[in-house]
Amino acid sequence: MKEIRTEIDINASAEKAWKVLTDFNSFQQWNPFIRQINGAPKVGTKLKIYLHTSRGKSRTYRPIVTKVEPHRELRWYGKSFIPRMFNGERIFTIEPLETNQVRFIHMEIFTGFGVSLVGDRLDKDMYQSFEKMNDAFKEKVEQAFI
Repeated sequence: MKEIRTEIDINASAEKAWKVLTDFNSFQQWNPFIRQINGAPKVGTKLKIYLHTSRGKSRTYRPIVTKVEPHRELRWYGKSFIPRMFNGERIFTIEPLETNQVRFIHMEIFTGFGVSLVGDRLDKDMYQSFEKMNDAFKEKVEQAFI
């Protein structure tokens, strides 16, 4: 098992952050990592996600939304076509800090026997990609007129 966790503080309400996070149609306008999501943020929905990592690699995967707690948490779970090879649970959490300030926690828990084969590369590439997304998310949320 491997966990990658990043976080960033944002000067906005949880409602505003949630609205930007769940507006999948606008991701391609601001998100340098998750370039596009087809599907809706509803439990049981199968998404089609297009990624572009910080190292310039593109990838498509099809996770299933497993948790939607408005203004608080969004999760999806994906697995490789080879059973137990490489699975990932992406977790986005919005924690209220003060009035109009939240902490955005962006993490993924990777499992499967393939994780040990790509461990160091996974750490560096995904961590940098998460950080870039977090920075862009902060900018988008703080500038959004919602």
